[in-house]
Amino acid sequence: MNRLHATKDFWLAALRADGPALQNAVTEAGPDAAVPGCPGWTVADLVEHLSAVLHRVRESAPRGVTTAPERPPLPPRPEWSEALEGLRREMTGTIETLDALDPEFPAWTWPAQAKKAGFWPRRMAHEVSVHRWDAEAAAGRPQPIETKLAADGVMEILDTWLPAGRRFESTEFQGVVHLTATDAAYEWFVRLRGTGVALLDTGTILDTDDHHPRAEATGTASDLQLALMGRRPIEALAITGDPRLVQALHAA
Repeated sequence: MNRLHATKDFWLAALRADGPALQNAVTEAGPDAAVPGCPGWTVADLVEHLSAVLHRVRESAPRGVTTAPERPPLPPRPEWSEALEGLRREMTGTIETLDALDPEFPAWTWPAQAKKAGFWPRRMAHEVSVHRWDAEAAAGRPQPIETKLAADGVMEILDTWLPAGRRFESTEFQGVVHLTATDAAYEWFVRLRGTGVALLDTGTILDTDDHHPRAEATGTASDLQLALMGRRPIEALAITGDPRLVQALHAA
């Protein structure tokens, strides 16, 4: 396992880059375009979802409490021009809010981790980067996620999403999956034990240890993240061994 020592500034820089790119893509695609990575969604649905997520984080992260905020019902969907302006406003406001927060400030988070505001710049950087890809796919021109950001996105899936039980489906598969990002010096060993998931620290494993990988998946960091998030088919990766083990890492 390789750890990317990312910082709040790294994640906020990603937000500042992907936010405008996402807004350009949804404007280009238009409200009625289908979103290939989110079956059944239109671009208008994507804008509504992301605006609501950004608003919730912007409102809840600075509260200084670790209890979950109430989730109010979605307001009536505005006209398209107003929806685009709302997305721009929520994106800007969320970045400004997270920039002003100390990472150690108490805040509600959904995984079983320290309840601190430092969780949210990372979470929102990946939320926006994947949805930026979604929006560009709807516009017919998806661009890969930046390599270091995507590598951290794979890590977030493995150290946050899957241990929190956010898997696309529960499986009883057991074995070790070896993931390798071809465009970066990153690799991960993940042990599956039915519903359990363990990320193995390859930095502390002796050379004589045998991981017994039963599946290996290789691709760019972006392709790995997008495949594990269900945006690209698992078959887009180079896989040896049992592909069902790789599929079992699909985050929900």
